[in-house]
Amino acid sequence: MKSRLFACLLYAGLLAACKASDPTPAPTPTPTPTNPTTTTPVQYGTPFSGVPNREDAQIYQVNMRAFSQAGNFAGVTARLDSIKALGVNIVYLMPIYPVGQVRSVNSPYCVKDYTSVGSEFGTLTDLRALVDGAHQRGMAVMLDWVANHTSWDNAWITAHPDWYLKDANGNIVSPPGTNYTDVAQLNFQNAQMRLAMIAAMKSWVYTANVDGFRCDYADAPTIAASPFWKQAVDTLRSIRTHKLLLLAEGTNSANFTSGFDYNFGFGFYGGLKSVYGSGNAASSLSSFNTSEYAGATGTQQVVRYTTNHDVNDSDGTPVQLFGGNAGAMSAFVVAACFKGVPFVYDGQEAGMTQKIPFPFTTVKIQWGAHPDVTRAYTALLKARAASPSLSHGTPTAYSTADVVAFSKTNGVETTVVLANVRNSAVSYAVPAALAGTYTNLLQSGASVSLGGTYQLPAYGYLVLRK
Repeated sequence: MKSRLFACLLYAGLLAACKASDPTPAPTPTPTPTNPTTTTPVQYGTPFSGVPNREDAQIYQVNMRAFSQAGNFAGVTARLDSIKALGVNIVYLMPIYPVGQVRSVNSPYCVKDYTSVGSEFGTLTDLRALVDGAHQRGMAVMLDWVANHTSWDNAWITAHPDWYLKDANGNIVSPPGTNYTDVAQLNFQNAQMRLAMIAAMKSWVYTANVDGFRCDYADAPTIAASPFWKQAVDTLRSIRTHKLLLLAEGTNSANFTSGFDYNFGFGFYGGLKSVYGSGNAASSLSSFNTSEYAGATGTQQVVRYTTNHDVNDSDGTPVQLFGGNAGAMSAFVVAACFKGVPFVYDGQEAGMTQKIPFPFTTVKIQWGAHPDVTRAYTALLKARAASPSLSHGTPTAYSTADVVAFSKTNGVETTVVLANVRNSAVSYAVPAALAGTYTNLLQSGASVSLGGTYQLPAYGYLVLRK
């Protein structure tokens, strides 16, 4: 989402206040049935039985334009073994749809047709091969869904102009309060538009056998003021043949109420930047384990990351942002293990030092440049996946100003994580509750004794099990 804001500044030279109010009063919502009344497409393939439980997810974001030299589905399919080897179990694909050409800045979030594959990425057959390949390797596939707006040359513009938000003069508008001038704002008070949108979402479950959606800009004011997400989630959950995972790119607690599995950890990411970049106390991160989970029930989770396509473009790579490879890994340990589910953006596990700028066409990931970094990510993700307490336990924090420290217990297993957030050695006074002898999960068979004072090297970290 955010990349479009920076791109429109770059390409159009426009400035707008991101939180300006909508100048056009919203019409009264029209009652609508829960489910779209459309013909169900023929199911391609066999619904994947290996979709992880929401709390066991380890998500890998693929930016296809940068992922391979060809920038297409085939380039991703060719590296599925490497993605699997990293220890993730969900492959999330950035938008796969045709990109609009009118007023365009070549954003993949400017969708011309919700039910077609963009030719730059390949064909439906190529997408199916990618999904089949992921399923064969035990990984689910999630598509990016861009609900808030369409391109200006989307067929809906001419066929259904009433599906769009308009100004006082009857002109279709861009998303109010933004500079997203390359897209047209949909009107989520329109019941027929909502039905058509949900039908398009459902179609991919059948025609490509996908396992869920990451929903872009889920907190958009025009969507939040409508029943759309609840209606969409309820309809998708009615597909009994598929276990679908649904991620809201947002922080609104209403997303949990609507039935999403995940919200996005914007706050935690900001907290990490403040701790590693501005010297804030490591102990400050604990507050996000409460605030980001407001409204969550059961096993609903927050997705936590140290980079994604938006912040990689705006802020830089984790290597740039958190103090080199060691700092980037320390930050990822905290994001992946403290609370929530981990998220990897393609290239971070390769130690990318060059950001991937919007519209993601000028930089290609250099695979294999930093194998030590890849090994570190792999060791952590595999340890997390194999540990019931790391993935399911509730953290108890023992952090200080310079060390994130917490324990997690599930059944008879207890894990302890220590992470130095500073680029210098620090001494950590081990509380009595953490004293004992542990196995280092990142160094097979190694024993670690905690007690008294423990010295952590610059950006050093431990992941221990008892």
